Amino acid sequence: MFSIRKIILLLSLALAAALAYIGAFLLRFEFTLPASVAGVFGIGLCIFVTAKIVMCWAFGLHENRWQLVGLVDLCQIALANFCASLLAVTMTAMYLGPTFPRSIYVIDAMLCFLATAGIQFSARLFREVLLPSRKRGKGKPILVYGAGAAGLQLAKELHSRRLGIDIVGFLDDDPGKQNTSLNGLPILGTGRDAVRLVTLFEKNQKSISEIIIAMPSANGRLMRTAIANCRAAGVPFKTLPSVSELLNGHISRQIREVSPNDLLGREPVYIDESRIGEAITGQSVLVTGGCGSIGSELCRQLAKFSPRKLVVFDQAESETFMLAMELRFRFPALDLVTEIGDIVRSSRVEEVMTRHGVEVVFHAAAYKHVPLMEANVPEAVENNVLGTYNVAQAACNHGVKKFVLISSDKAVNPTSIMGLTKRVAEIIVSAMPLDFPAAASGFVSVRFGNVLGSSGSVLPVFRRQIVDGGPVTITHPDMHRYFMSISEAVLLVLQASTMGEGSEVFVLDMGEPVAIIELARNMIRLAGLVPDEDIEIRVTGLRPGEKLFEELTLDDEEVQRTEHNKIRRLRSGRPNPNSVRRWLENLHVQLMEGNVDELVSHMTLLVPEYQGRFRDNAGREALQPAAAVQGFVEPAVLEATAL
Repeated sequence: MFSIRKIILLLSLALAAALAYIGAFLLRFEFTLPASVAGVFGIGLCIFVTAKIVMCWAFGLHENRWQLVGLVDLCQIALANFCASLLAVTMTAMYLGPTFPRSIYVIDAMLCFLATAGIQFSARLFREVLLPSRKRGKGKPILVYGAGAAGLQLAKELHSRRLGIDIVGFLDDDPGKQNTSLNGLPILGTGRDAVRLVTLFEKNQKSISEIIIAMPSANGRLMRTAIANCRAAGVPFKTLPSVSELLNGHISRQIREVSPNDLLGREPVYIDESRIGEAITGQSVLVTGGCGSIGSELCRQLAKFSPRKLVVFDQAESETFMLAMELRFRFPALDLVTEIGDIVRSSRVEEVMTRHGVEVVFHAAAYKHVPLMEANVPEAVENNVLGTYNVAQAACNHGVKKFVLISSDKAVNPTSIMGLTKRVAEIIVSAMPLDFPAAASGFVSVRFGNVLGSSGSVLPVFRRQIVDGGPVTITHPDMHRYFMSISEAVLLVLQASTMGEGSEVFVLDMGEPVAIIELARNMIRLAGLVPDEDIEIRVTGLRPGEKLFEELTLDDEEVQRTEHNKIRRLRSGRPNPNSVRRWLENLHVQLMEGNVDELVSHMTLLVPEYQGRFRDNAGREALQPAAAVQGFVEPAVLEATAL
């Protein structure tokens, strides 16, 4: 359909073509039209203008937004003009033959390209240069840190819109960019010059109100340097969102406050959505612990792949209600079911799977706080071990296609009860089904470290302590932890779930471990305060079960690459199902008796590498696990799995 706007634009292109044709004749004959060519001039004008209109319409030049034309549009204009000239030459040769001056073809083509490109780019010129120049110098002065593609795009966007913002220049740490300009704005110096420049502008009565960091792909080291330079300048600073944030839809396309996530500077996560879609779309999916930090993000990401039904299973009533409200608002077409229940009750788990015909299970329900589990050993074992068995066994009974256990790096050479229970949970999942010799192809575990911002994690604790005026407490100055964002962890869990062949543990690439004391200092700086001056950092000592350094793989686990560069497959052999089943039967007895030392001793039969504080109290058998294991696990299995 032709609108009035499109007709006007097409007529303006026709006028440009006519003027280019007339100009070609005037240039060819030195602005005096001979009588010998007067006859062909009129016919040629009709042919050329008609050919140009046809090609402009065919290439959609009248549909372009002329205020936003770019290099791609310029190539389209050139191609349209070439085809139009070719058509005009063909028609002229057919109707007028050699009487038409051949040099007109070349001159007209050049003039027409310049004219059609000129009228389209003039609209952008007016919008981006002439119109904003009237407002330049009257808005809020800011500096942009980063003179790359993101900085250029930001400058163009702010320059073309009436936002009351005036970019006075760029900062960039690349020596090759110094004393140059970008989009007509000077690159004033490096990040270290921020203090000098802010002071200089203050003396000139033009105080810098803000610095915007335009480095969305910067790594953690560069981001920390930029933040330090901005903070030294003493003015507020913000950052552009990263590519991964924009693709995941977690924030709108806008400048935002710098967050602790930026300090990690991790590369964007790319996933094969087609493979995940094949595994999730049209399936009934159950998420246990669906209201936790990982579980709720799993629900949000799974909803994007249009499952036939999404079942959220959790014992937290209020959190379930709030998550359901969010999911129904964001995904109105989603068949969402909320089920309140406890994974310790096997009958309830079976009932939920039966009623909803569950085909895919993501098991995220677990107790995770290390100090609390040290003080509540039976509850940790009952929930993390027997609860996992209940969900896995129900999944086997109902023939689910995929079962994914969310595990932890604390399961590797555990020193805590929480880590011990997670390692046992991995072994149980790898042994499924316990009633058949063959391994279930869809049962896998995914192991990763800490996630930033999860409930009860270190970041919310630090943030609350800073708001309260300190002190910020850490347990040891040498403590390091692996970190990743919740969204990154969940996306990789979904990707890993499509790779499982059975009895496998996948481990996610967590990058480099982060020093907790540096994380605390950086968070204090982000709050505009000085560590150890405004906010005290107090060392409280290691808590029971804590490690200084976390590990991601056991010594005997074979690490294999997968098709995704941030996911590794670990192989160590399948545990003996009969031995694990007998071990679970005895575990019920140990839980009923309630003796913590005996219970831990029984756990070490499967995980002899446990070195927690209960080790010395767990009886003599626990000190020689190989001898104790023989009653429950066959020796051949011991060699294969190092249980």
